[in-house]
Amino acid sequence: MQGGSSGIGYGLKYQARCISDVKADTDHTSFLAGTLSLKEENEVHLLRLSSGGTELICEGLFSHPNEIWDLCSCPFDQRIFSTVFSSGESYGAAIWQVPELCGQLNSPQLERIAELDAHVGKINCILWWPSGRHEKLISIDEENLFLWNLDCSKKAAQVQSKESSGMLHYLSGGAWDPHDANSVAATCESSVQFWDLWTMKKTNSIERAHVRNVDYDTKKKHILVTAADEDGIHIWDLRKLKVPIQELPGHAHWAWTVSCNPEFDGLLLVLSLSSAGTDSTVNLWLTSTSSGGDLPSESSIESPTQRANPLVSSYSDYEDSVYGLAWSSREPWIFASLSYDGRVVIESVKPFLSKK
Repeated sequence: MQGGSSGIGYGLKYQARCISDVKADTDHTSFLAGTLSLKEENEVHLLRLSSGGTELICEGLFSHPNEIWDLCSCPFDQRIFSTVFSSGESYGAAIWQVPELCGQLNSPQLERIAELDAHVGKINCILWWPSGRHEKLISIDEENLFLWNLDCSKKAAQVQSKESSGMLHYLSGGAWDPHDANSVAATCESSVQFWDLWTMKKTNSIERAHVRNVDYDTKKKHILVTAADEDGIHIWDLRKLKVPIQELPGHAHWAWTVSCNPEFDGLLLVLSLSSAGTDSTVNLWLTSTSSGGDLPSESSIESPTQRANPLVSSYSDYEDSVYGLAWSSREPWIFASLSYDGRVVIESVKPFLSKK
């Protein structure tokens, strides 16, 4: 089913690829979006959905010194967020604080709380533990995983520990387990690596090539979803990693990003791009995963032919490639997409939820 063009739109001034839900804002449905302009001063936009749900309003527009490649809002303080940025071939990462806005568009400048300055190469992402207040941060570059102590009151971040991914493994991203603050999944070109942050050692892996993105199920323990270039979407039970427990069918494009809904069990957004990166599709899936304490057996693996098609809707009416996706934590039937031309679109999946 095609999801038409009924979404609510907003246009950033420059090209962009990063958007994040402001999870800590419990009074508004809010998102942060960052631009990726090579020649101009870049911007961070604080966007809020109007009370009537009919308009996306810019509540704050802030200058950012460099191209933004990763942006993530702090899950316990709505005024704090992180960015990974570049200038030429040089990369950096920092923690920022939004000033008090008072509803004014021309707001004071962002305050840089801390720099994550221990990296020497390309930085891929910064991870916040998604399940509440936590004084730790994770940053991932191509070769190393860093665990930081962050003290916002003292405006300081210090490396607590660092570990290399090992020779011939180049890290590209990861996700922090919302059910276990000591567990993180990191993606590389040939596998998904699982790390224990207490010991900073690898504990297990999924041998799967070209995994672009991973996300944990926020409602069920032990469930991880992977998005791969050519293999599409797989759902895994982390207690038995030999084979996935479900495969989602019908991906004509490379699966680029996967995002589990923060509230509704089994509801996934998957962003797929053509191999040339010229067109995008956002698919909404409603999956079923095993629950309870029983481990899945190989005979219980669900192939696409064993069940009804879990594809609920597709969104493909984009003028440029989509790179950013974010569910709203406050209104979990709403998601935002961000295309490279700077277009933010808000969509509601509530009509599909009533059919569950």
